[in-house]
Amino acid sequence: MDRRKPVNHADTHPEAAAVQLTIYRRMTPAQRVFLAAQMSDDARAITRAGIQARHAEYDSTQVEDALRLLLLGGDLYRRAWPRKALLPP
Repeated sequence: MDRRKPVNHADTHPEAAAVQLTIYRRMTPAQRVFLAAQMSDDARAITRAGIQARHAEYDSTQVEDALRLLLLGGDLYRRAWPRKALLPP
């Protein structure tokens, strides 16, 4: 297990970061994978909400397209969906 000191983030109090690290270290690998997947889902939901807030005219399919473009970058997005428009996120 990696025992390096946690990164000191400006928005997290050092005591809170230490508690968080202790909790993470007590988790099983499966629990950590589940938490990482949940954090990824949450980040995508927040990003979708931001896209929708900036582009109220987008329907749900366009929001997903803009999210994919943001996550993959223009070149990979264009290779995967060559006929889709490059909608600004």
